[in-house]
Amino acid sequence: MRGMDRLLELQEIDSAIDRLTHRKAELESGQELGAARAALEDAESKLGELQLALDAVGREQSRLEHEIDSFEQKAAAEEKRMYDGSIVNVKELEALQHEIASLKERRSRAEDELLEQMVRREDLEARIVTAEQGAAAGREHVETVGGEASRELDRIGVDLATKAAEREAALPAIDEELLELYEDLRPQKKGVAVAALVDGVCQGCHEKLSALELDRLKHSEGVKRCEYCRRIVIFG
Repeated sequence: MRGMDRLLELQEIDSAIDRLTHRKAELESGQELGAARAALEDAESKLGELQLALDAVGREQSRLEHEIDSFEQKAAAEEKRMYDGSIVNVKELEALQHEIASLKERRSRAEDELLEQMVRREDLEARIVTAEQGAAAGREHVETVGGEASRELDRIGVDLATKAAEREAALPAIDEELLELYEDLRPQKKGVAVAALVDGVCQGCHEKLSALELDRLKHSEGVKRCEYCRRIVIFG
């Protein structure tokens, strides 16, 4: 049948057109750009959470520093009273000593808490630096993907026009009945209607044909079909 030798060429052209069309649809739907934007939003969200945590630590640090200063001033005032001779009552003196000890203990606990907050602040500041770098990289990626997508769409437009011209040039050499069968099979076979037979293996379904079937196909006239997937097969 006329054009069997050109059918694989047509299949390669159509497969290329399918790939280009699929890629064009992906770019136009903005899937890659959407993924890049989603990643950027996630990075910026994490950065925002870290900054909020750092603000909270800063407020707690200020509160503790104020508390420590207050305890120090109160303890100093009470110690001054204890030694200035104004208190002569033993029980009152003992109560004052107990109050001074309590103020110093509370100050010590506050200092320990302040130290913990300072350690946490250092950790958060280091994580924020990393998060800022991630967010900056994300913004750059969004800009890059957006620009690359536009350039790739331009290239795809040129390639599709070229492949369409190649397809039109190939059609006249193929018998109409054979072309009709090819066009009918394409949507049924995920776009691949024709496959090469290489070492007895159909390249469409990757099944190895029996020796008897291969011999029959070699000596038969007309269109040859794979016994498994029913694609048109051409000996490679």
